[in-house]
Amino acid sequence: MSRKNVLLTGGTAGIGRAIALELAQNDYNVFLIGRSEEKLEDLKQDIAVRGLSHRFHFALTDVTDLVAFEQQITKWDAEYGSFHVLVNNAAIGYDSVEGKSIQDLQYLVNTNLLSYMWLAGHIGETMKANNIEGEIIQIGSMSASTRDAESSGYVATKSGIRGFSEALRKELNPSNIRVTLIEPGLVGSDMQSTTPDEEREKQAEYEMLKAEDIADIVIYALNQPKRVNLCEIKVKPLQQII
Repeated sequence: MSRKNVLLTGGTAGIGRAIALELAQNDYNVFLIGRSEEKLEDLKQDIAVRGLSHRFHFALTDVTDLVAFEQQITKWDAEYGSFHVLVNNAAIGYDSVEGKSIQDLQYLVNTNLLSYMWLAGHIGETMKANNIEGEIIQIGSMSASTRDAESSGYVATKSGIRGFSEALRKELNPSNIRVTLIEPGLVGSDMQSTTPDEEREKQAEYEMLKAEDIADIVIYALNQPKRVNLCEIKVKPLQQII
């Protein structure tokens, strides 16, 4: 796995941050996209403390800024070659679609679904063109199954990711490119309204996962023998009864 290049979206906080650190500790080169300068600077400090700065490239880009987003990926492609792994993770939380403007909904869909579709298509195409037997990891949500009330906007995007991932897997597997969908339940992250103390309490009571739990699963999926494609992984806290 040494020196493989990974493209990771939504990498400055929560699940994405944990995945980024775990990948770097496992000798991957991480090309990280995030939109918060403050969170990125905090992450850089953590990376430096761990002695992992040489493993990272960063871009402050909102994936809904489609021109800047595409330009950044194209620039990295040209400078460093094709990516071996894509981790689609960028997401925002969302509640009901009632009372929302079309601009609000467009931002939701562009972040949570369109960025996944374009990146997976672009990276998958370049993997095939360069005979790279790569990996595409999609971070979805068990909301696609639970379909809770007051979260219709979020559910719509995560349900879209599920269907997209399954069809994409069938398109890319013949080229020895694996596609894995990971659907977490409740995870302590910036997306939740809970405080850090409340999250630690819930985690101690097995009611909430840690972001690092999802990062461990990403590494587990990547480390499987090439004959194995973990198509869909659902993971929830033991005491989250859904």
